Amino acid sequence: MGKALAEAFLSAREVFDEVDEALSQKLSRTMWEGPDADLVLTENAQPAIMAASLAVIRVLQREGGLDLAKQARLVAGHSLGEYSALCAAGAFTLSDAARLLKTRGHAMQDAVPVGEGAMFALIGADVALAEEVSQEAVEKAVESNPVCVVANDNAPGQVVISGLKATVERAGAIAKAKGVKRAIALAVSAPFHCSLMKPAALKMAEALAGVTIRPPAVPVVANVTAAETNEPETIRRLLVEQVTSRVRWRESVLAFKAAGATTTVEAGGNKVLTGMVKRIDKDFVTVSLDTAADIEAFARTL
Repeated sequence: MGKALAEAFLSAREVFDEVDEALSQKLSRTMWEGPDADLVLTENAQPAIMAASLAVIRVLQREGGLDLAKQARLVAGHSLGEYSALCAAGAFTLSDAARLLKTRGHAMQDAVPVGEGAMFALIGADVALAEEVSQEAVEKAVESNPVCVVANDNAPGQVVISGLKATVERAGAIAKAKGVKRAIALAVSAPFHCSLMKPAALKMAEALAGVTIRPPAVPVVANVTAAETNEPETIRRLLVEQVTSRVRWRESVLAFKAAGATTTVEAGGNKVLTGMVKRIDKDFVTVSLDTAADIEAFARTL
């Protein structure tokens, strides 16, 4: 994860070194050598994914002359990717982004005991149906504190629900009875983006209060609102709300189009977001940057 970029570009290696130093751990070694059991821990996975994305951005800036203020209309990221987007646009330092994501991952992992929460992807469902089955699952609950909400509105036919395990499982069964193609349990360590994450939101409010946030070079389309902002205190508030709120990715991509964007460039995401963009609006020109060859080819277009 990111090793080939670090070997190809000094500027990418510097990103991984900065993240290692900020976290006082050799995260890059875990990214490149494993073990996978350590890398997939939420507190490691979140800063690792950010580092891989920012390595791409740093190479483009240093080697390709990328200037977001002049060449981009806006930035956005999915869940933890919003921190990557903000860091790329200069709202956070790389060190602050790494420490915030380490804290975020740890806080989200600790918010709900392992096994008590769950997330299901409803394949073939739209948001209205996902909301309907979630509400029905809560109304039919026998468990105390039933929670089931739409956590990610990713793309048409791809909606994720999150909450208490028994409630979410019931919603999945209801969804299949209503004709949803599949209800797939996701291999996640906690039920993200629902009210059960409130303890993590409180910890992130405290962590974000101690960090300087500068106006980004271009606006960010926030997960919580699917709307643009470049105001530091609004960004700080929305990042806290994001922990317990829906990721409005489908609406965000529609906002890109409304803002006049015609091309999306995904940095280090292994084409996951690019696939969603294509499902939302096939008219977008999409670029995915994961390898040295990808980056070099794109840099020639700048």
